[in-house]
Amino acid sequence: MLTILIAHLNNITLSFNPTFLPIQKAPWFVYIIKWILISFLIGILAGSASAFFLESLEWIGSYRDKNYWLLYLLPIGGFIVGAFYYYWGKGIESGNNLLIENIHEPIKPRIPVKMAPMVLIGTLLTHIVGGSAGREGTAIQMSGSLSDQLTRIIHLSIEDRKIILLASIAAGFSSVFGTPLAGAIFALEICVIGKIRYQALIPVLFSALIANYITTDFWMVHHTAYHIAIIPNLTGPFFLYSIVAGICFGLTSLLFIKTMEHLSKLFKTVFPYPPIRPFVGGIVLSCIFLILLYYFNNTKFIGLGVSGIVDSFQQPAHSYDFLLKLFLTALTLSCGFKGGEVTPLFFIGAALGSALSIILPIPTALLAGMGFVAVFSGATNTPIACIFMGIELFGSACGVYVAIACAIAYICSGHVSIYTSQIVGEAKSEELKKDEKIMLTNL
Repeated sequence: MLTILIAHLNNITLSFNPTFLPIQKAPWFVYIIKWILISFLIGILAGSASAFFLESLEWIGSYRDKNYWLLYLLPIGGFIVGAFYYYWGKGIESGNNLLIENIHEPIKPRIPVKMAPMVLIGTLLTHIVGGSAGREGTAIQMSGSLSDQLTRIIHLSIEDRKIILLASIAAGFSSVFGTPLAGAIFALEICVIGKIRYQALIPVLFSALIANYITTDFWMVHHTAYHIAIIPNLTGPFFLYSIVAGICFGLTSLLFIKTMEHLSKLFKTVFPYPPIRPFVGGIVLSCIFLILLYYFNNTKFIGLGVSGIVDSFQQPAHSYDFLLKLFLTALTLSCGFKGGEVTPLFFIGAALGSALSIILPIPTALLAGMGFVAVFSGATNTPIACIFMGIELFGSACGVYVAIACAIAYICSGHVSIYTSQIVGEAKSEELKKDEKIMLTNL
């Protein structure tokens, strides 16, 4: 019924003739009703998919943590994931970048619905054997592939398809992290560096809010809570310390992306047969994780690493924690395992910020929170979304510190990104003006 109603609304131009109305037409009314209904559908699809995924991930993580012998299966798990995508995943290997490319060029074929189950299975396999990967990529890809089918069912225009894909990104991001405002702005920022798509504001906002409600209130899935107890007033010295921290976060974003690039090229050059890449990568990962487990009794680098993030807010992290997580995540994803980059980026940023509190006189939890979102800001070129995420997760009191860190990290990372299909809409500085209108893949 909803799809029929939306299809009718799509062809309606609503006119008002009563003399007491100061306007004769109200196309905005049709627009709002139409996108509320579509956002409702997207929110249900994305929120329910994310709820199932998060609950599955929780169960798998708990089971793995009670059965560390599964770490020995990393090479086998890697080969299965690699073969799964090599033989059945043609056309969807690029993941989130495929969604962005379809927003740039919506005349392309619709995103295959098989992306949703394939990325779900690939990610769960990655996590059950201990791969260091995230979850946002999975949630966004499930949301995007399911939502894109609506454009066929409702017979929407090419421009509407762009908006649906943006709304699906917002819904997937919002539902997996419990941050609807950040999810909405993330979708508006993600495709073009330096420019925001205001035309899609209502759809992405409604989709993010509904998806978050479906996940957290309807399906009762809970997200990790973080707390920053001490937030000093922003005096001159704290302002300077925040800038220094922001530079460190931005350079770390750059290091992560470049490490991913070099490892990906290395695996593709040395191992032309794709399923072998995660098999070999799995051998290296398994050795490192087992050494950490049996010689150092350290398991926080396995999987998502949420326990490591929580620890970073409570006490200064070791100076090498962020580097080790950075390498393990880059290795996991560049060799062919599936999952997202964002939660590991949260770990990397929080651990770096926590370690910096030893030399920068900013409270440990505050610096960890700043790094949590700032490294993500530099790696995705979405500073406004990351500022809102910091406020949603940690409270408005830390907003000014988060804003400084995210803005500086965004500038310092240059025109690179974990999403190589981004286009440089407006250069970050005059010196980088030559990059405008170019996709990052081609830089």
